[in-house]
Amino acid sequence: MAGHSQFKNIMHRKGRQDAAKSKLFGKLAREITVSAKLGLPDPNMNPRLRAAIIAARAENMPKDNIERAIKKASGGDAENYEEIRYEGYGPGGVAVIVEVLTDNRNRTAGEVRATFTKSGGNLAETGAVAFMFDHVGVVEYDAKAASADAMFEAALEAGADDVVSSDGGHEIYASADKFGSVAKTLEQKFGEPRRSALVWRPQNTVAIDDEQGEKVLKLVENLNESDDVQNVYANFEVSDALVEKMSA
Repeated sequence: MAGHSQFKNIMHRKGRQDAAKSKLFGKLAREITVSAKLGLPDPNMNPRLRAAIIAARAENMPKDNIERAIKKASGGDAENYEEIRYEGYGPGGVAVIVEVLTDNRNRTAGEVRATFTKSGGNLAETGAVAFMFDHVGVVEYDAKAASADAMFEAALEAGADDVVSSDGGHEIYASADKFGSVAKTLEQKFGEPRRSALVWRPQNTVAIDDEQGEKVLKLVENLNESDDVQNVYANFEVSDALVEKMSA
């Protein structure tokens, strides 16, 4: 199992178990509002907004909440959030990228730096680890949506760069500039995906032992506790035993 997939699956399960829905809905609403404010408020014309709505639906966010978040973008009471990317290293030399939406840069920078330090890592300059990742769009479908061959052919025709199919589903990757059109084409053929987003995909993963793995997972968990943090990406790979332990 690829490291980034292990990481995603662990944190997805932990998120469902541990995260308060109010905190999660707040982050989802913030992304919807910012996406609508930066582009058109129509998800059919705004790939980022479409992706944000799909993410909200995946977490069973009420339709009224989604609509309020979109309307807030055109209202005078919408906060001005700044998009910032932080980069650093976790235990075991793992590269970490943190995406935030904040209305107070100084507060957020202090919180992120402190979290890295307490977890045995360190914050680095912007660009220090981003070169180890590809900024790409990913569209995910359940395995039952199509056979591996059918999904590969459709993705290739739509302009995607890579398809990873397994028992857990299909992951279709596309360059950031083609992401919107690829997602739209696949949705017309297979229906709404379970996930659609711009992500930082590690080019390679770092194998770390279970002790370091637990520390990295704790770092990621603590970063996600911040209301300002939207996404955390890392390039590590851990043992199946730790995956089972953390998923229990």
